[in-house]
Amino acid sequence: MSESGLPFGLVIAVAAVVLYLMSSIRIIKEYQRGVTFFLGRYTGVKGAGLRFVFAPVVKIVIIDLRTIVQNVPAQDVITRDNVSAKVNAVLYFRVVQPERAVLEVSDFLYATSQLAQTTMRAVVGAHELDDLLAEREKLNARSASGSPLRGRDRYRREWRRKWTR
Repeated sequence: MSESGLPFGLVIAVAAVVLYLMSSIRIIKEYQRGVTFFLGRYTGVKGAGLRFVFAPVVKIVIIDLRTIVQNVPAQDVITRDNVSAKVNAVLYFRVVQPERAVLEVSDFLYATSQLAQTTMRAVVGAHELDDLLAEREKLNARSASGSPLRGRDRYRREWRRKWTR
């Protein structure tokens, strides 16, 4: 027995429960959404605020809804007139539907980067070097719209990403 008259085991049990409850508290910020799973099954999207996540029964994946800026690494590309060029880019996008970003692609950040690299190679490869140098702004707009690579629009719709620039 402890000095207060409570059994030592009860004090340990109460302390363990309190620690478990405190570790179950999650705070979702205003610009985030939490995709929740109960025993591995999707249960919904939680908005900003204080949330209780009772592990290991409940899991939450936090998704940032702000615009994400990602560097697209330099790519060696061959233009339509067989000239080698090295191009790089910056990708601006944001998640529109967090549940689809989590459920339909395993790593949406990596997948978005790979899709941007493919689009960049397709845009540059479809033009001659003179066109690339002379019409840079027009090509940037075409790259953002996805017109030379129709498949990108399909993935953009499926993953619920919005290309912002």
